[in-house]
Amino acid sequence: MSLLRRAEVARYWVLVMLVLAGPVSAQPAPGDARRGHALFLADGCYECHGTVGQGGPGPRMAPKPLPADAIAGYIRDPSGEMPPYTSKVVSDADVRDIYAYLATIPEPPAVGAIPELR
Repeated sequence: MSLLRRAEVARYWVLVMLVLAGPVSAQPAPGDARRGHALFLADGCYECHGTVGQGGPGPRMAPKPLPADAIAGYIRDPSGEMPPYTSKVVSDADVRDIYAYLATIPEPPAVGAIPELR
C-alpha cells in the first residue's frame, strides 16, 4: 500500500473515530447559522452535500455534524473528490458560520411518525 493511500486510510479512520466520539460539548456552535446557511448555498456545498447536509454525491453532514475542528480541517485539506477551500476562498469565520448552520439542522422525524408512510 502506498504512503499516500495509507495517509488517506488513516485520515478516514480519524474522521470515523471523531463521529463515534460524538459532540464534545452541548454548547451551541459558535458562528452565525443564518449566514452559514447562505454560504452553504452560495459556495456550492449543497451541490454535493444536499441543501440540509443530508448527503448526495458527497457524504451526509447533518444532523449531528462532525466536530467543528474536523470539518474545518477537512475543508482545508480534503481527501477524495472534494476540492480544497483555502482561507482565501472560504474564511475561517465562514467555516464557523457554515458549521453553525449544520449544527442547527434537526433530526428527521421517525418513519412511524409520518402518516403517509404508515
